Amino acid sequence: MRAYPRERFSSEVALSPAMVVEFANAAGDKNPIHHDPEFAATTRFGRPTASGPHTTALLLALTASHFSKKGAMLGLEFWVRFRRPIFADEKIHLEWMVIKVTPNEKLKGEIVELRGRIKGEDGKTSLGAKGRVLVTDRL
Repeated sequence: MRAYPRERFSSEVALSPAMVVEFANAAGDKNPIHHDPEFAATTRFGRPTASGPHTTALLLALTASHFSKKGAMLGLEFWVRFRRPIFADEKIHLEWMVIKVTPNEKLKGEIVELRGRIKGEDGKTSLGAKGRVLVTDRL
């Protein structure tokens, strides 16, 4: 078995305003809340935030990094819910827990169901996630 129920894995990422702007530009996200501190100061959040695609990409990439150490990994589906802003100058904690592992003979691997989240510096959940991945010896 390449994964097991209740298995947990996590990482921390220190975001910076420059990193947030770079990702937003690369993704084509022109929302000024990610680029313009003066504009962001006038919003309900009061300062620049990281884009949803940026934080989601970091969380999903953690699954690939973790499971690729155990075999080949292919993402099947992910669902995210944005709960609170993630600020452009914040250290965030990304974490996943394996909920269920189902062997799949046809796909020659295991379907792994996950629950994840990103917590901000205050320890509160900013983003919640669910996912399913396939882990095999080879894709």
